[in-house]
Amino acid sequence: MPERGAAAWDNETHGDPIVSCAICEKRKEKRFCPAVHGRICAQCCGEQREVTLDCPGDCVYLQQAREHEKPRALPDLDQAALFPQIEIGDQFLYEHEHLIVGLTFALAKAARADRSINDADLIAGLTAITRTHETLANSGIIYETPTASLSQQAIAGEVRKMLKEYHEAEQKHLGYSRLRDSDVLRALAFLVRMGYARTSGRPKARAFVDFVVAQFPEQPAIAAPEEVGSRLIVP
Repeated sequence: MPERGAAAWDNETHGDPIVSCAICEKRKEKRFCPAVHGRICAQCCGEQREVTLDCPGDCVYLQQAREHEKPRALPDLDQAALFPQIEIGDQFLYEHEHLIVGLTFALAKAARADRSINDADLIAGLTAITRTHETLANSGIIYETPTASLSQQAIAGEVRKMLKEYHEAEQKHLGYSRLRDSDVLRALAFLVRMGYARTSGRPKARAFVDFVVAQFPEQPAIAAPEEVGSRLIVP
């Protein structure tokens, strides 16, 4: 008898093949999965989505899942990771919208340059540079918090580059730079909290990455934040 591979024949109906899931090879396939370039069952889709599968952001099933997924409440997260000692009020967000948008642009630029970056990488890189600025704001000492990967180093590098350009722009237009280290610290901590609120927390999750990239679909200059600022939702 010839091999049937992943398909079995339903002899009780019309001889139509019943193709099994490309992942579990047990249940019947129900949908096409771009991550495996094959058809899988709904259960494997739900269980392995962004866990073992590198789901692309344009997958309709991933998008549907995100629409129905409840945002993670900040009180339910690891509070120590959210820099709870840093106070961030609405007035600060209003007055420093340009800075926050600029930092978001730096994150988006890093994510576009390396498509393998996921939420965990983005949050880790952002956290490392936030800790560096916490030390700088509190003691005036520049101590670079170590990063665990090249991608996280690239993220921190884009943030540092953006802050340098921000200082230079203020110096050029005002004659001095009014941006304080404490302001940068608050803006970075805000984005860390946003990252934790937006990610699902799954190992390969990219909801936060996709969010920051979506703010700059054509990579506009950071000097035009009015088109983006209103879409940055406070976590």
